Amino acid sequence: MSDRTLFDLAFLLAAPFWALLVLAPGWRWTDRIAASPLPMVPVLAVYLALAVPVFPQLWAAVSQPDLAGFQELLRLGGGAGAIWAQVIAWDLFLGQWMYREARALGIHPLVMGPLLVLTVLLSPIGVLLFLGLRAAVRLRGRRADGERHPSTRRRLSTP
Repeated sequence: MSDRTLFDLAFLLAAPFWALLVLAPGWRWTDRIAASPLPMVPVLAVYLALAVPVFPQLWAAVSQPDLAGFQELLRLGGGAGAIWAQVIAWDLFLGQWMYREARALGIHPLVMGPLLVLTVLLSPIGVLLFLGLRAAVRLRGRRADGERHPSTRRRLSTP
């Protein structure tokens, strides 16, 4: 298989799982799949198929990182493809974690859908926005818990 085909395959293997996270939240199978590391395995297999042939250059780029080394690695079809597959697998890992966290916190799927799409496209921005949302939801939950417990109210209002 060519580097170009493997490059394309990396995203195609992850796309169905992203579609489940975004389009079928709360479905029993989506929840099960989101809790499993298995969706990343085919993408990691593509990573290995691309990384093994360029392993010396890959190792040089990651063991003593500098911009020139990464630029050289990215000039190799297999090097760029390996980095791409690694990013796709990592993004899927993050998406699965975000999905599970959102479900546990009760964040509505209409809020999470766009965040997950943003994470597919620009994961650092999607993850940062999710972390902010997650912190806000947790803070609101702690405040609501304090309001529900009369002992907490008395403690706060007593001098």
